[in-house]
Amino acid sequence: MQEKTLRRLLWPLAALALGACSDGSDTPAPPVEVLPAYDFSAVDARFQQFLDDSTVFDGISVTLVDQRQGTVHEAAFGDHTLDTVVLLASTSKVPVVMLLMALNDDPDLNFSVEAPIADYLPWEGVYGDRTVAQLVSNTSGIPGLGSLGVYGAHLCQYAPAGTLEACARTIYSTELEGTVPAGSTFDYGGSQWQLAGAVAEQVSNSTWRQVFDAYIAEPCDLEVFQFGNMWSNLAAWTGSPDSLQGLDNPNIEGGAISSLQDYAKLLLMHLNGGRCGDNRVMSEDSVAFMQVDRGGAFGVPYGMGWWIVAPEAAGETPTVFYDPGAFGAVSWIDIERKIGGYVAIDDYTRRDSGAPVNLVLSDIIPLVAQAVDEARAAVE
Repeated sequence: MQEKTLRRLLWPLAALALGACSDGSDTPAPPVEVLPAYDFSAVDARFQQFLDDSTVFDGISVTLVDQRQGTVHEAAFGDHTLDTVVLLASTSKVPVVMLLMALNDDPDLNFSVEAPIADYLPWEGVYGDRTVAQLVSNTSGIPGLGSLGVYGAHLCQYAPAGTLEACARTIYSTELEGTVPAGSTFDYGGSQWQLAGAVAEQVSNSTWRQVFDAYIAEPCDLEVFQFGNMWSNLAAWTGSPDSLQGLDNPNIEGGAISSLQDYAKLLLMHLNGGRCGDNRVMSEDSVAFMQVDRGGAFGVPYGMGWWIVAPEAAGETPTVFYDPGAFGAVSWIDIERKIGGYVAIDDYTRRDSGAPVNLVLSDIIPLVAQAVDEARAAVE
């Protein structure tokens, strides 16, 4: 009798215990996801080989990112460390457009990258019919870097003295020889980017430094990334952010500095639809808008800040976008695989600055893609 009573008392407790291990349905618990473990040893070996074979470069470093896993690889070779900070030159361009698109997305600002810049610049000028989208896709008709010999007053964009506003005002009011109607040609770089920076200042009622910090650096938790102007005095750059000059008149198209870690955060924002962590910085539409080919009509596949790797087959959608700099730095994203990377170079002689970019395009991007595909196939 006592045994039966004991069983009656224990049975409800056992049922409660079983219920605690179930959600009340027959649905099994979802399997634990196994993330791929990437092996980038072949990538590292190729970088080391490049450095061993070079008579120019003493160091190179790289960071690789994955949309889901974040930073998945960092490596430094030669005299580089994982903390090396470099001058980016034109690898500054994508972050510039990121800021402009963040401003475009801000509902509190009456600003569109597709409106004439005369709507935003309060000065008399000769380039008011151009749009920001045209300026940063190099289709504004304003002569680019190939016309430096006729720049004259426009050369203020390469001087650390003065302010961005004063320089842009000079550019805006001084028509260069060779200017053509907007949307009629592709002409890379130069004054058009400095004007885009001035628009950002006017729209935000802030300096370039302030507005970049507010819209990009702070929400993305950047520690080093900033813009300066070292073109006329490269010898003064020591590798320390404290040596950066031209903070009040930054060179917009090519004046930024970065660490591996900061650029990785910027690339992840593109792979995550405009988010830095939990912070919405750009809309998904703006991320895609930057990748639209605006230079292809002139034989140069280029978006806004991004060069575009043309697909192997006609009619296919591009999936790889990159941003190279004159000193050899280069960043890229592969939107099919949701991965990206950034390579840092700190040789500023420009004796062979195309070599690191060619290395990345011809060898590194395919090696990274192969490693990613193999690791993902192993867990499918």
